Amino acid sequence: MSSNILVPEVGESIVDARVAKWLRKEGDAVAAGEPLVELETDKIDVEVSAPHAGVLSRIDRKDGEDVKVGEVLGILEESARGAATPSVVPAATATPKDDAARTPRATPTAKKAAQANEIDLSRVRGSGDAGRVMRRDVEKAAGASEQAAGVGAAAVTPAPVPAKARPVPPVAEERLQPEADRTEERVRMSKRRATIARRLVEAQSTAAMLTTFNEVDMTAVMALRERHKQAFKDRHGVSLGIASFFVKASIGALRGFPRINAEIQGDEMVLKHYYDIGVAVGASEGLVVPVLRDADRMTFAQIEKGIREFAKRAEDGTLSLADLKGGTFTITNGGVFGSLLSTPILNPPQVGILGLHKIQDRPMAVNGQVLVRPMMYVALTYDHRIVDGGEAVRFLVRVKELVEDPGALLLD
Repeated sequence: MSSNILVPEVGESIVDARVAKWLRKEGDAVAAGEPLVELETDKIDVEVSAPHAGVLSRIDRKDGEDVKVGEVLGILEESARGAATPSVVPAATATPKDDAARTPRATPTAKKAAQANEIDLSRVRGSGDAGRVMRRDVEKAAGASEQAAGVGAAAVTPAPVPAKARPVPPVAEERLQPEADRTEERVRMSKRRATIARRLVEAQSTAAMLTTFNEVDMTAVMALRERHKQAFKDRHGVSLGIASFFVKASIGALRGFPRINAEIQGDEMVLKHYYDIGVAVGASEGLVVPVLRDADRMTFAQIEKGIREFAKRAEDGTLSLADLKGGTFTITNGGVFGSLLSTPILNPPQVGILGLHKIQDRPMAVNGQVLVRPMMYVALTYDHRIVDGGEAVRFLVRVKELVEDPGALLLD
């Protein structure tokens, strides 16, 4: 009996995917639950497993092809041979055909990194759950390989050719000669990167985006963190960063300006009386925005732990669709990359996004004196269709006031 291997339903907002890599070949025997193929979506990467033991008799959609939910990827024939064949073959009895079966469990980003660096995953010790190979494990192995290769290369470096043995062409002729390093590479965008590009263009073409700016004196926050950083870490096991202050301040400001915590549906405004704050984190495939649910009910420690866990899982490629779904307002921090000022783009259907930037010492006039203070520029991009300019300015001023007086966050 044969069964179709289908593109599964990953989430209500995901309708298509891309075949990233088949893990088994036509004719391979597989066990029930064994991963057969990796799919790449605009939000997460997923593995499609065998519904029962059998033989992969046919592959219909090749690596790199775009597919839709419900389409047939291949055919799995049920057979006694598949049921009796173990999914992992011992190294002593493995044949070249069984190499894929001996590959350890690894995250999608780890597999991509291994392919890019020509690293054999079976030789990488995994540091993840149940020995799963993470991207950091591959990068560590790649660094060790490069270091070993560098030592070997240094020992066999040929002696330089004397200058008189090489005729030097005239300068004019030299400029006409093609340079050896003027190469080009054509790389297909990943599904996630293509979706990010499309959504950014859509945001600019559908929303009336404007950005307003202000600056925040971080003196009080920096002093508070310095006083409590060790006690906070000892108690909660996580460092006290600046993100939690801005999450709390944003929620305080959103309560006063509810239309910035809304979205447009047709000719109606949907005002949301809950606060699911998206926090943009960088990943190898591009920026992702996991969501802190009911952030208004979270403590500083819970916010810091949540953000750090999101960052780790974004890098490992283990974020789930539930982590990324929804969100009423977004915070993005370009300061971690050194950005001094930027205009963030909305994350539809949200109508507001707060951009944080690098903290930099600047001379400021304080009570008639010039003092050096740690300052941060902040930016609010908003949808002018439902958020007025004055409303946006006052929202940002309220964020500034709350951050500059952290004690007010406890009273808000």
